[in-house]
Parts: sequence; structure tokens; C-alpha cells
Amino acid sequence: MLTIGLALVFVAIALGLFNVLTQADEKATVRASLRQLDGYEVNDVRDQELLKPVRERAVEPVFNALLSLGKKFTPVGYIDKTKRQFIALGHTGTASWDRFMALRVVLQILVLPWLIFVFLVWAPGGILQLAAAGMGAFALAKGPDAVLNRKVEERKQAIRVKLPDVLDLLVISVEAGLGFEQALDRTVSAVPGPLTDEFARMLGEVRAGASRAEAMRSMEQRADVPELRSFVLAIIQADTFGVSIGRVLRAQAEEMRIKRKQLAQEKAQKAPVKMLIPMVFCVFPALFIVVLGPAILSIMENLG
Repeated sequence: MLTIGLALVFVAIALGLFNVLTQADEKATVRASLRQLDGYEVNDVRDQELLKPVRERAVEPVFNALLSLGKKFTPVGYIDKTKRQFIALGHTGTASWDRFMALRVVLQILVLPWLIFVFLVWAPGGILQLAAAGMGAFALAKGPDAVLNRKVEERKQAIRVKLPDVLDLLVISVEAGLGFEQALDRTVSAVPGPLTDEFARMLGEVRAGASRAEAMRSMEQRADVPELRSFVLAIIQADTFGVSIGRVLRAQAEEMRIKRKQLAQEKAQKAPVKMLIPMVFCVFPALFIVVLGPAILSIMENLG
């Protein structure tokens, strides 16, 4: 009965929200039509506020309140760390970071209702109750950070894997007679991906007036990939000492290809160690039950 009551309450709330949102959309359509009429003016302050979209009147104040709450109760070091992570993901503005902080606050607030639901409403009892409460609370509290870290690592890995191929294209373009920036521009248009996105942003900074060395150092700091850092230092040194760019690019391409091969070999060597955990806790128990189960049953029957 309690479950049915909760379901009915949830359905009632959903229907109420749907009704309110539908009416808000209809009113917004009417107001938009009225604003298009010549000479239409609103003198009442309340009507002037109602002319604004629902997002600006209702959603943004709640969003700003959650954002300020997240900034207030979050350590300064964490804020700087997450901002650097969003920069590493290629987000130049603060909108994505603001949404992340607001979502993080909402999920952390939901930890207490989840615990109340598990212990007072659902109440399965035993280890299941403790496991559900702990895992749910941990997922709500640390889930956004885990997803953000995962995305950052995936982008770094994509840059690390794509770098040798991009350098090969740069070598071909430079040896064909193009300048370094023209070769980068052609490579950016030919190969999509996070690495070429960083190169495109670097070219934009150069065209905006920054020097090539400054733009490349900014790119290296944003991406935070050791292989890309090595490439940037080699290009800066080649510009400083007058070394041939084509020769440096070819050497860097060969070095990056060797590093990519070594990284693949390292992952292959780690695979057997990682496979031990599911084998010991998942495969071996089932295998022992299948192999030794009949023998144990027969021994118990003979002893009995």
C-alpha cells in the first residue's frame, strides 16, 4: 500500500508539473505574438516581468542560487582543479563549469532523501540495505567528479593516440613546401578530433596577435599531455635555434610512434593482472561449485 501511495503521489506531481509547463508555454507564445505587434507596450511591472521567458524568471534564479551554494561550501583548491579540467576538455567559457557545479550541489542534496528512502521507506534489511545506502550515497556524492575525470582522461588518451598520425601529416605537408602554420591549417581541416581542435585554437591565437611560442605553450598547458609537451618544446627550440622544422617533425613523429607502441605493450602486460580480480571472485567460485559440488553431495550422502 505504501508503494502504491508513493506512486500515486509521484504521478500527481508529474501531472501538475506538466500542466504548469504547458500553460507557461502557451502564455509565452501569446506574449511573443504580442511583442511583435507595433505599439504594444506594457505599463504594469508585473506584466513586464511576465513577458520574460520562464527560463529567465524561474530557472536561472534557482541555478544561480545552487551555483553560489556550491562555491560557498567547496574548497578553493577543488574549484581551481575543476576549472582546469574543463579547460582541458576544450571548454573556453564558464557555462559548462557552472552547470557542473549546480548539478553537483543537487546530487549532494539528494543524498539525505536517498538514505531516508532506503532506511525508512524501502527498508530491505540486512547487507542489501547497507549496500544500497552506501553505493547510492557514494554515486550521488562522487558521481559527477568520476564522470568528469573519466572524460578528461579519455580526451588526453585521444590526443596521445592521434598525435603520431597528425605529425606524419605535418611532415608530409612541410616537406611538400608548406609553412608550419599552413601545414597545421591543412591538417586541422583534414583530421577532426580533440588534438586538431587544440591546434585550431592555437592558430586562432596566433592570428589574433600572439606569438607562436606563447600560443603553443598555452595549448600545452590546456591539454596537459606529456607527449604534446615534448612536441611543443621541440618546435620552440627549432624556432629558437633555426633548425629545420621538417627534420624536427619527422624525429618527433618517429618518437611519438614508439611511445604509442610502448603504451600499447604496457596495457597488454597489465591485462593479465587486471583479469585476476574477476577470475578469483567470479569465475573460480562458480567453477568450484560445478566441479566439486557433485563430489561433495555424494560424500555427504555416503556419510549419512
